Amino acid sequence: MGCRDVHAATVLAFLSGTASVAGLLAAVLLPNWRQMRLYTFNKNERNVTIYTGLWIKCARFDGSRDCVIYDPQWYTAVDQLDLRVLQFALPLSMLTAVSALFLCLIGMCNTAFVSTVPNIKLAKCLVNSAGCHLVAGLLFLLACAICLTPSIWVIFYNNYLNRKYEPVFSFDISVFIAIASAGGLFFTSILLFLWYCACKSLPSPFWQPLYSHAPSMHSYASQPYSARSRLSAIEIDIPVVTHAS
Repeated sequence: MGCRDVHAATVLAFLSGTASVAGLLAAVLLPNWRQMRLYTFNKNERNVTIYTGLWIKCARFDGSRDCVIYDPQWYTAVDQLDLRVLQFALPLSMLTAVSALFLCLIGMCNTAFVSTVPNIKLAKCLVNSAGCHLVAGLLFLLACAICLTPSIWVIFYNNYLNRKYEPVFSFDISVFIAIASAGGLFFTSILLFLWYCACKSLPSPFWQPLYSHAPSMHSYASQPYSARSRLSAIEIDIPVVTHAS
């Protein structure tokens, strides 16, 4: 696997990263991080389930999809520490992953559209696609850590709430979406690292173009003056022998 071509590994990593960012966006917007189920022993009333998200809170009766109580200002009054941390962690993870996607796209475009022999004057200003993918892999790994740690903490904090109050709390589908998205980010970073490991034997520096010097500089370089002088002297000193008929 060479660095000078666009390979399935980099394309798959870009698609995987895009899907992971989409999953994070869904987890951020869905009001399904925690459920609080309230039971009633009155046969004339129905049980109520309160769905708690990062930004809104919704209370529904069993068998109904309409919110009896809808609080769009919940994000300003979050009283659960794990959800408050997620309000900052998930957008930060998304921003980091989007930056990694942008770098990955720059690396692929540089590989696909830039000439294999760059201009000598611009050689130090060009971007190495292998360096782009390596930094993108590091950013994907960082985004995974930022997302995964507080998402797993929700599970333990849910058990803490059940012990402190009553066993009416349970984590919801957004927790699984966030953890799966973090797994996708980790998979993306591994793909980019594997691609870079296949390219690290190249002689070019870390963030420099794949050709630090144009091949024409080596192929068509003129010989030193002393060598030309010696060659000319040898050619001049060779006698020309002719046979008379």
